[in-house]
Amino acid sequence: MNSDQQTHLVKSLAAELGFSYCGISRAEFLEDEAPKLEEWLKRGYAGKMSYLENYFDKRLDPTLLVPGAKSVISLMYNYYPEKDLATPDNLNIAKYAYGEDYHFVVKDKLKTLFEKLQEQVGQVEGRVFVDSAPVMERAWAKRAGLGWVGKNSLLLNKHSGSFFFLAEIIVDLELVYDGPIKDYCGTCTACMDACPTDAIPEPYVVDGSKCISYFTIELKEEIPAEVKGKFGNWIFGCDICQDVCPWNRFSKPHQEPRFNPNDSLQSMTQNEWKEITTEVFQKVFKNSPVKRTRLEGLKRNIRFVTE
Repeated sequence: MNSDQQTHLVKSLAAELGFSYCGISRAEFLEDEAPKLEEWLKRGYAGKMSYLENYFDKRLDPTLLVPGAKSVISLMYNYYPEKDLATPDNLNIAKYAYGEDYHFVVKDKLKTLFEKLQEQVGQVEGRVFVDSAPVMERAWAKRAGLGWVGKNSLLLNKHSGSFFFLAEIIVDLELVYDGPIKDYCGTCTACMDACPTDAIPEPYVVDGSKCISYFTIELKEEIPAEVKGKFGNWIFGCDICQDVCPWNRFSKPHQEPRFNPNDSLQSMTQNEWKEITTEVFQKVFKNSPVKRTRLEGLKRNIRFVTE
């Protein structure tokens, strides 16, 4: 198989497995990203997420993750739900957390793709990544033409908006490379204007330490009093900057049964949230991303927005 045929194989396997888009870029040092990442960390925008300072070199150089790497395959997997469960009179969680944890769902797909690739091409060295290793997924997705990085720092796609997961396979195959597309944000500042905690201080830069998702998921201590009253009803993550983005009017419901919310989650009332027990937590959020906060963290978030 030549590189054209191998590239065609990768993209058709990705489509068969339900990935919305697949793009490929050369595995090389992310020169443009290095100063940006350094500056972002220096400004303290990582908050208490000190792990983002680790493996600085590996974040920028895929050949340190996969020796001999030649290509980064970037993939997009839709999670936009058929029904938005967020309502003004109930407590809300981010759409990505409605169903089973994407780390399991998408990683299963990636492993299958990689195995099928090896079956048809022969010996391929590589690794699969779903947001769990030092890989700058948006930078690679942008290089591979999956979309552009919006002012809220999320990857945007003209046909699908931004409600999707990104994933990568780094391989030692020389493939045919795609190129980046232009930025279509224009003069729009809807995401910046809508953020209640001013977490987007300038276009394309998010202060992670001010983001509602950071406070409700990453922060392990008490939420600072100065942001009291700014979260609306968000108790796990936040979709505000995505919900207001004009490009998300093109989002289409996903076709992944594992991302569907269970009946218990769909029928949770505000009182049930407030009185949540260990038993209910385990039942409703079995295999869910919400387990990351543990029950105590979720209760802390609920108290913060309701008391």
